[in-house]
Amino acid sequence: MTTASETPIAQTSWRDYYDLTKPKVVLLIIFTAVVGMLLASPDGLPGKVLLFGTLGIGLAAAAGAAINHVVDQRIDALMARTQNRPLPRGGLDRTRALGFAFTLAGIAMFLLVWQVNLLTAVLTFISMIGYAVIYTVYLKRSTPQNIVWGGAAGAAPPLLGWAAVTGEVNTEALLLFLVIFIWTPPHFWALAIRRRAEYAKAGVPMLPVTHGVEFTKQQILLYTVMLLSVTLLPFVIQMSGLIYLAGAVALGIGFIWHAWKLYSRPDPNDQQAMKTFGFSILYLSLLFGFFLLDHYARIVIRTFF
Repeated sequence: MTTASETPIAQTSWRDYYDLTKPKVVLLIIFTAVVGMLLASPDGLPGKVLLFGTLGIGLAAAAGAAINHVVDQRIDALMARTQNRPLPRGGLDRTRALGFAFTLAGIAMFLLVWQVNLLTAVLTFISMIGYAVIYTVYLKRSTPQNIVWGGAAGAAPPLLGWAAVTGEVNTEALLLFLVIFIWTPPHFWALAIRRRAEYAKAGVPMLPVTHGVEFTKQQILLYTVMLLSVTLLPFVIQMSGLIYLAGAVALGIGFIWHAWKLYSRPDPNDQQAMKTFGFSILYLSLLFGFFLLDHYARIVIRTFF
């Protein structure tokens, strides 16, 4: 019998390396990092910081994703959602995957130290290790709160973008971090409800596996309420204005509505769980879009009025 680590290696293509980086996840990371840069730049964003900061943060995220693939190879082979990833399907072996990951990480750190600043490089490295090692190797396999504490690494990109421009971490940057930190559990738990049988088979203690679906639904609802409260803080401290506030309230109510439907109604086929998961992705993209819209609207108003 062939085990996950003994999967025969097929002919490798560029697509295998591309898939190893989790490009959709990295794209969202880059987007939120760039928003952090733009929000920290009331007088215009330096092109060098935008280029090399985005490259460095994006490559580090891709490296972390590749390491995650290597560590999770056995688990990925057992789950329908992930069994077609490059390592389980035999497109790459662990040696080439790790070599690729370390190369990306090395280039990322070089670019950030050379062209951005040391603080951003250090924070990016900590974030990468937090996801690829602390979350993937330890938290994911040891506690149902894995995604809560592991979410800190995924919440870092806008803070990294802010640090790339300003060379510091202040209250505004920490608020951007906090928004994604609180958003991550309800986002991921909604998917985990749908995939609970696969996580149980793989021995991963996700919340729906250890505490049941109903408890997980309750936690999703509580976190969405908490998220709405947290997203009001940028307006409270005058980091953002009325345009952002209107968007944050509308999106927050929408997220709570999806979570309430998930909590209060039977969902035998997990359709509402997946609708909640899908809305959570749209939610984050639109929320950070409102951050930008509000930011530039206020600049225009200050300039001309």
